[in-house]
Amino acid sequence: MKVAIVGTGYVGLVSATCLAEVGLDLICVDIDPAKIEVLKQCKSPIYEPGLEEMLQRNIQKGRLTFTTSLESVMEEVDVVFSAVGTPPDEDGSADLQYVLDVARTVGKYMTKYVLIVTKSTVPVGTAKLVERAIKDELIKRNVQIDYDVASNPEFLKEGDAIDDFMNPDRIVCGVSSDRAKALLEDIYKPFVLNGHPLIFTDIASAEMIKYAANAMLATRISFMNDIANLCEIVGADVNMVRKGIGSDQRIGSKFLHAGVGYGGSCFPKDVKALIKTADNLNYSLEVLKAVERVNDKQKLNLFDKLDKYYNHKLSGKRIALLGLAFKPNTDDMREAPSLVLIKKLLEYGCEIFAYDPVAMEESYRRIGNSVTYCDNLYDTLQGADAMLLVTEWSEFRILDLNKVKSLMKKPVIFDGRNIYDHKEMSDNGIDYFSIGRP
Repeated sequence: MKVAIVGTGYVGLVSATCLAEVGLDLICVDIDPAKIEVLKQCKSPIYEPGLEEMLQRNIQKGRLTFTTSLESVMEEVDVVFSAVGTPPDEDGSADLQYVLDVARTVGKYMTKYVLIVTKSTVPVGTAKLVERAIKDELIKRNVQIDYDVASNPEFLKEGDAIDDFMNPDRIVCGVSSDRAKALLEDIYKPFVLNGHPLIFTDIASAEMIKYAANAMLATRISFMNDIANLCEIVGADVNMVRKGIGSDQRIGSKFLHAGVGYGGSCFPKDVKALIKTADNLNYSLEVLKAVERVNDKQKLNLFDKLDKYYNHKLSGKRIALLGLAFKPNTDDMREAPSLVLIKKLLEYGCEIFAYDPVAMEESYRRIGNSVTYCDNLYDTLQGADAMLLVTEWSEFRILDLNKVKSLMKKPVIFDGRNIYDHKEMSDNGIDYFSIGRP
């Protein structure tokens, strides 16, 4: 079986590389010739731990090839995965133009039966639009060729994507025919043999599962951030609260860490898209609307603490900012809390010195030299009036506190991820503020 994956972004490239790793022949398709050339040189255009090494191995074994033309491979492939972007429109709905472009291309150039699988995160009902787009192209050609459309949403965490794909909690496939089901069973057979569950549903349910999963996780994050803010008011410790409720098997411990809000390519976009889908059907998802409001407010939590600490006199203050990516082990800054924080600090006249192990190039691409980029975390602290920790990279977890005090103009730390110990900071004469802890 030969498989094409259209789109070499995060989802497409990780999926293609991992499927090649278990022995499938993969053709990666992308309209960006520069990206394809980079991939042909065995280099990954995205940062993801372990991806480049796996990419190189499968290119060298001939299981992974690249092209800019989906048309040129339609005669040889049996399955086409669509993993193109679905960016949010201005109203929050998912932009499906790239998904439908892939469908139209398939319809224009298919010569035999093909299974078209949507792997991008798309609203419920997208499969019907894909099917219609293919059918319209076949009608224009005045030909009749069998095909199937399926949904196979991804559940990858940036920074852990390889392990998530190779050792999935579940593989969800929405199908409408036995033929489509059989092809997907063949593709995912190596994972089933390793004990990972393959779940078949109708297509609409598969499309909804992806959105519902991300919405639930986003809800847990906003819930804990709301609880954390209340903990500060009443004198409770959110870490103790998290352990207490997380020990309940009905709740579990994951995604209960308080912080400065969620970001990235999935949660913000998917929550907005699900809200918009419901609004279009005259149903209001009130819980998710509250989740969004809490998250937007939480991204300014550290700023509010800093502003209060300095009695609303921040102009001219030098701020050390640790972490730019929305989470560790990625350079992704889409919807990152750091961007909201930087904008607010600059608005109030602060001077920002920032460091991130991998995201500084991406930060420069987004906001230029509006902040000063440093070579390491201690360089950011030189003469700083405050340190703000935004992303919990491992290298930030242990600080030389004597060095911190000697470098900073005033030793005060605002910890947006609760990775430091209150008592240790206090014993070393450092003013310390965190999220949801007294």
